[in-house]
Amino acid sequence: MAPHQFSSGDAIADRRADYARMLAESADHAAAAELMEQALELTPSWAAGWVQLGDYCDKAGQRDKAITAYETVDRLDPEGIFAAPLKLAVLGAAETPEQPPSAYIEGLFDDYADRFETSLVEKLEYSVPQKLAALIETAKPASGKFTCTVDIGCGTGLLGLEIQDWTQRLEGFDISTNMLAKAEEKAIYRHLAQADLSLPAETSGLFTDDLAYHRADLVAAADVMMYLGSLETVISLVLALLAPGGTFAFSVEDAGDEGFVLQPSLRYAHSEAYVRALLEASGLQVLETRKTTIRKDAGKPLLGILFLAKKPA
Repeated sequence: MAPHQFSSGDAIADRRADYARMLAESADHAAAAELMEQALELTPSWAAGWVQLGDYCDKAGQRDKAITAYETVDRLDPEGIFAAPLKLAVLGAAETPEQPPSAYIEGLFDDYADRFETSLVEKLEYSVPQKLAALIETAKPASGKFTCTVDIGCGTGLLGLEIQDWTQRLEGFDISTNMLAKAEEKAIYRHLAQADLSLPAETSGLFTDDLAYHRADLVAAADVMMYLGSLETVISLVLALLAPGGTFAFSVEDAGDEGFVLQPSLRYAHSEAYVRALLEASGLQVLETRKTTIRKDAGKPLLGILFLAKKPA
């Protein structure tokens, strides 16, 4: 959720923050930071305001001030909704977290849900659902349909639309209830529910009395891994979902040769070697990989890798 959507509770501080945002929108980040400092003198416990100050200082090249602001956010925001640990890591002031705060990811996509498809598909030329579906098509069973497909991190259902005709039962899970509401409007999922892919199986939300372990012959994840960091936990969840002989299809942003890295976008990128090693250590056989452009980022093509893997029968 954007920090400016949170009021300080003080009308004067909010007014100064509004002026600061207008200055930032005109690229006068130093002046915006100065105004935010004045607002925070009135409301020193306003976490969202400290986020704005950190962002303005960062863009103004005031690294030390940005770090101080984000460290303040970290103290004021124990749930991590404003992603201060990620921002500090990007600035080199903290270790890269293995996982982003779940509250940050949930808030990010709850806020993004209404404009998600317009922004991603129309403006950023997002193509993962179509490209991942083409890869999945090569692994369809002889019957032509998977028995049960679990779309983890389903978002608004863009991948589900591409593969719905290839499965008897399509399930979707996402951390964002607003994204799930958008997916429900498409009327293609037999089951939709909230799940946190950074948690162990028993608390993730993927399994209940009615949702058994090892029920899926296809697990798919389009544009999900970049919001998870280390992939060990999610691979464990996939193994718990997959039936023997089941297929796992997913995408990552390409990190080149660097394992997994946190980028200035606050998304994680993963190398092919890192992902291959993790899949193989988990007993999953890599069937195919495809390097491709997955969308635009700041007007430039963003490279990713599509993976198709199989659990032994």
